[in-house]
Amino acid sequence: MLSAAFAVHPATVAPRRHSVRLRQQFCAPIGTATSRRRLPVAMLSITNAVASQSRESAPASAPRKLSFPILVNSCTGKMGKSVAEAAVAAGLQLVPVSFSAIEVPDGKLNICDRDIHIHDPSESESILRSIAKDYPDMIVVDYTVPDAVNANAELYCKLGLPFVMGTTGGDRQLLNKTVQDANVYAVISPQMGKQVVAFLAAMEIMAEKFPGAFAGYKLEVMESHQATKLDVSGTAKAVISCFQKLGVAFDLNEVNLVRDPEEQLAIVGVPEEHLGGHAFHNYHLTSPDETVSFEFQHNVCGRSIYAEGTVDAAMFLHTKIRSGADKKLYDMINVLREGNMR
Repeated sequence: MLSAAFAVHPATVAPRRHSVRLRQQFCAPIGTATSRRRLPVAMLSITNAVASQSRESAPASAPRKLSFPILVNSCTGKMGKSVAEAAVAAGLQLVPVSFSAIEVPDGKLNICDRDIHIHDPSESESILRSIAKDYPDMIVVDYTVPDAVNANAELYCKLGLPFVMGTTGGDRQLLNKTVQDANVYAVISPQMGKQVVAFLAAMEIMAEKFPGAFAGYKLEVMESHQATKLDVSGTAKAVISCFQKLGVAFDLNEVNLVRDPEEQLAIVGVPEEHLGGHAFHNYHLTSPDETVSFEFQHNVCGRSIYAEGTVDAAMFLHTKIRSGADKKLYDMINVLREGNMR
């Protein structure tokens, strides 16, 4: 669900604010058991508009089918496994190698009837160097852990391997500098879901065109992910950055991270079957006199939106490499603008 909403109401009926704003149907915000009266909020869905715009801007003929080797690091994680499955479904050649500190039976993982040999990360440099000779057009996709982002990127750059960085966290400025200094092709984005990226692009345009438009407004942010996600959502960081440019004072430490499955079920409204894989975000703005409020939310269940977007990013990067593009470092907005989404 991707939506934006706003409400304008008289100051005389403005209720006392709580620390978290969730969807209208919820009877209580996180951190309180008391029910409260919510002002009617007009919800405006932009999902269909984004989809419609994508259809209208897409080329009349289907893009040429691409096939090239792709190595997913790491396939033992749920996100990496989803990307590997999406890559095979798209007709890409899944390199039968991955890396993980997690032990798997016989050192192999079966994905789409293909045995993927899992090696310890300490072996990654020697194995990648050897694999690159067998698969000269290989693109690496990284879905590991935040603490490994910069070290992995440095290794890919050292070996001259083009890559898609889907892992969030790490030092992002250093990450970009590493790629630029090495002059290696890469797509780096905190968000791989194409429709969510379109929303982020709209936010960035608004921040650029109307700096300070929300000066003085109070911002509350709630984000809920599966319990295994360790850091603040990269998407939340990007949206918050836009709000800061729009004049809102907000510190990342103020983000309300929800990782408790019971709260996710009872309060956030995450479907039980998606507790292990979801991304719910809510941003609530209130004017200084509490007479105007704006609310933005984007809720994703499952991982398919990210897996498909990641495969599109790899295809985009492969095309850029084949064309000898001068520009080497890209993000998902660049992928969206190309217009060849599947």
